[in-house]
Amino acid sequence: MRTISDLSLENLRLDVDEDGIATVTLNRPAKRNALDAATIDELIEVFATLPRAGVRACVLRGEGTHFSAGLDLVEHYHANRSASDFMHVCLRWHEAFNKMEYGGVPVIAALKGAVVGGGLELASAAHIRVADHSTYFGLPEGQRGLFTGGGATIRVADLIGKARMIDMMLSGRLYRGQEAVDVGLAQYLVDDSEAKAYEIARAAAQNPPLSNFAICSAISHMQNMSALDAAYAESVVAGVVNTQEAAKARLEAFAKGTAAKVKPQ
Repeated sequence: MRTISDLSLENLRLDVDEDGIATVTLNRPAKRNALDAATIDELIEVFATLPRAGVRACVLRGEGTHFSAGLDLVEHYHANRSASDFMHVCLRWHEAFNKMEYGGVPVIAALKGAVVGGGLELASAAHIRVADHSTYFGLPEGQRGLFTGGGATIRVADLIGKARMIDMMLSGRLYRGQEAVDVGLAQYLVDDSEAKAYEIARAAAQNPPLSNFAICSAISHMQNMSALDAAYAESVVAGVVNTQEAAKARLEAFAKGTAAKVKPQ
């Protein structure tokens, strides 16, 4: 089993603090953190390792002024790929983003600048997206003569609806600010997306890991099932999670009236 110390990274930077909060940084600022094949390979390695390394939550960020401008078009142009070649590139993207979404570790994306094309596909695989006021979202594939290949038809369409996604691809429409939050591209709009992302990560890290695993894995799996199958799977997961040892002290505090009340701050 690979550990964090085993990872050899060039296009990503990985740090884990004493509280088990991981920071994964896209580290190609000169390329607006464009996603080349090597970066995707590193994302697969990182997100395959984090769930087994005791990480409690993860903040995904970009070095420089942009989160990610998406597919490295220069690499794609020079590679002169065949249809089969690019199909396998896309399958690697799906593998990376599935490991994020289904891995069971909360991933909070701290967004800024460009969240475009494959960068939006990457962000949509995170469980929570925090945008700042510089953030803009786009799917310019239509203007580039391309089509999405990293899960936008699955995740972005799920977030904002098929009609809005088609509009973004056909017209080049960009979303930003409160409008982006209103349509579902981000859950938060703040002045400092990284500070807010760490605040959320630290709150999530206080939950029992098994609860977080269910929240950040089972919900996505159940969305892929029929309603009947999802109801059965939900019951099984609830049976396991709601009787875990880590929940007993919390339930006792609630029963005795000493637990924190759920109320607005």
